[in-house]
Amino acid sequence: MTSRAHVLVSGRVQGVGFRWFARRSAQTHGVRGWCANLSDGRVEIVAEGERAALEAFTAELRLGPPAARVERCTVELDAPFDELALSSTRIALAPAQRDQ
Repeated sequence: MTSRAHVLVSGRVQGVGFRWFARRSAQTHGVRGWCANLSDGRVEIVAEGERAALEAFTAELRLGPPAARVERCTVELDAPFDELALSSTRIALAPAQRDQ
């Protein structure tokens, strides 16, 4: 069953390759969506895919890349929206800063 994950990651997660890490992890797990740095220092990720794939993906996000220090990772799972009807199965990297 397809699900949607809204993820907020805090800690040392900007300027350490976290968005690229998320993109590679998304490719590995076959999920799609987007990822952006927020102005408050967090990274926001919205992804859709099979529930098991999203769980594996978010487990990797909780660890982050080697240079990151994930202090908190909140994940909200929900039914998918049609807004992520992307032709790619990759996380699209949003502009460097996004205000919430």
